[in-house]
Amino acid sequence: MNQPYVLQAETAFADSLIWDLNRNYYETQGIEAWSSGAVPSNLTSNSFVGKTYAALIFGFLKDLANQNKTTETVYIVELGAGHGRFAFHVLKHLESLTTKTTLELPSFCYVLTDIASDNLSFFMNHPQLQTYFERGVLDVAYLDAMEGESLELKKSGKTITAGDLQQPLIAIANYFFDSIPTDLFHFKNSAVSSCSVALETAIDPKGLDTPTLIKLLKTNYTQKKITAPFYENKILNEMVLDYQKQLHDTYLFFPKKGLQCIDRLRAFSKEGLMLLSMDKGFYNLSDLENVAEPDMITHGSLSFWVNFNALETFCKKSGGHAFFSTANNFQFELGCLLFLSDDNSYEETQIAYQRFVNDFGPGDYNSLKKASYKNIAHATLSELFTMIRLSAYDSSFFMAILPRIKQLARRISKKQRILLNKTMHQVWDMYFTLYEKEDLAYEIGGLLYDLGFYQEALQYFVNSTTTLGEKADVFYNQILCHYQLRQDDQFRSTLKVAKAKFPNYKRFAQLEALDLNA
Repeated sequence: MNQPYVLQAETAFADSLIWDLNRNYYETQGIEAWSSGAVPSNLTSNSFVGKTYAALIFGFLKDLANQNKTTETVYIVELGAGHGRFAFHVLKHLESLTTKTTLELPSFCYVLTDIASDNLSFFMNHPQLQTYFERGVLDVAYLDAMEGESLELKKSGKTITAGDLQQPLIAIANYFFDSIPTDLFHFKNSAVSSCSVALETAIDPKGLDTPTLIKLLKTNYTQKKITAPFYENKILNEMVLDYQKQLHDTYLFFPKKGLQCIDRLRAFSKEGLMLLSMDKGFYNLSDLENVAEPDMITHGSLSFWVNFNALETFCKKSGGHAFFSTANNFQFELGCLLFLSDDNSYEETQIAYQRFVNDFGPGDYNSLKKASYKNIAHATLSELFTMIRLSAYDSSFFMAILPRIKQLARRISKKQRILLNKTMHQVWDMYFTLYEKEDLAYEIGGLLYDLGFYQEALQYFVNSTTTLGEKADVFYNQILCHYQLRQDDQFRSTLKVAKAKFPNYKRFAQLEALDLNA
């Protein structure tokens, strides 16, 4: 049997090459990490989750208004914004909420941050974000959450440093704490061990690119017993001592770097911090017992589960208050942590968390969505309409169930036809393109054509071209729309252009055979 290649000898887990590889992956892959489908993101970057976060933020803005804190802007900073789709959903839903209230709310500015410069350029040039930039409710900044001490907003030119903000900062950290360095301990029989890791590959790693290396990585853990004090920071040391008393035989991630990041975020504002974080992980202390040696989760990049219990404990020991769902979310948590001097005065925020997370939240929606996929072959149009509305007209969900919709659309009532038309417009309104291969505009246009909405179908074929460029199939359908609408001049001119651009596309001959006088 061949001996494995040692990529890195035994190293403290938080200092491992794992984290450099992960960072390099995102910096080099840019938007392609998501548009290619290599890194899944729909679990958090869907319209339902965006609506949930908008409701929580709206509740927080109302709390500030009720405290007469309306003169200063509230900054909403998303850490590791990645592709920007989540932010788009939040902004769409948040603006819908804020325009429907008579309460005078403080203004807000959502800041997309990332360590990948290509991602920042993608945000700044994305056509669907321009109106938000123009209105001053959106900005972009580079932020290294491990070291960043300031935010330089690229659109407004404003620099935010420690103590600058006069309103509490809202920070969003979805799929963030699972991808940054964390310490790893092992607790057994009241003893504490610090864990190190060695990295190996089955083949020579020399010359391999980062995605390939991540895919091939194998981990070997070792333990070394340690005694208190574990950290110089009093609160962090207390937390490990508490775990030493409470846990009996388990591996435990301890997010020292993540907690330091939270402290840096807190420093930006004199008024405190509201942190919203969604990820796979554990919140209940009982779930932290008997956890096996950690497996590395690879999906283009890599990640580990999050110790949400540590985030909550840190928040409480810092004088704050934390909300986590009382429901069983099957290792999928959405936490709301208030690092505020008077968290009891934020009643609207607490009500929003109860309504939009505890009563029925993203974990519940995700479970229901999975159930609907399993039963899609038997779903009726009415049931599909209900699920689309529940998804807040999420485009990814719509595309997943589109084959069934097409089946049912062959026998559709007049009322359902009108409702399907309206529904597809609402789905398109919530769509944020990553320029992926799936062409939502083309699919909507085709279905509208089949339903007889030729003028509206034509617009979606234009949308397809605007978003993903010219394609022969799109031209073909545009020309058919012109034919159905008796737009003879447009029929002839568009066909002429199409033939010049795609001379080998055989289906254009079918269009030339059509009788315009029929």
